[in-house]
Amino acid sequence: MNTIFYVSAIVAVLATLLAITRPNAVHALLYLIVSLLAMALVLYTLGAPFVAALEVIIYAGAIMVLFVFVMMMLNLGAQTAEQEREWMRPLTWLGPALLALVLLGELVVVLAGAGREVVGAQPIAPKEVGLALFGPYLLGSELASMLLLAGLMGASHLGRHGRQRDQKGGK
Repeated sequence: MNTIFYVSAIVAVLATLLAITRPNAVHALLYLIVSLLAMALVLYTLGAPFVAALEVIIYAGAIMVLFVFVMMMLNLGAQTAEQEREWMRPLTWLGPALLALVLLGELVVVLAGAGREVVGAQPIAPKEVGLALFGPYLLGSELASMLLLAGLMGASHLGRHGRQRDQKGGK
């Protein structure tokens, strides 16, 4: 289990560094997704399978879809469509695909039985999660929802402003 933890941690650090250093937003987004999946595997090996599942569902799933939606709103026009085709060459996917394959191999090892002895793992009922989120963590939940709302409003404003500028013929 230690090997899986360390390999996942290395993949998470590498993917995060690559996400930060990529000048292209699409490439950075791909590496960020791999980083979030690696962190979910790290959390699983630390004995938090529920938090790992939430990491995959909420961050690697829902929030990444929101990022892709924002990118779609901001990339308008025929020129950007050609630029996106250039970005999505198979070579672009090589780095994230290799890191994701390492994580997939680790996940297969964990699910095959080598990782069944998760330290301190206990089943948690949905009622307990709800009581925690709307009890002691209510402020954090509300702040996160306000942050997501502010990001969505900002993306909508930027997309609307860019569309108006394109219609006027300006840059």
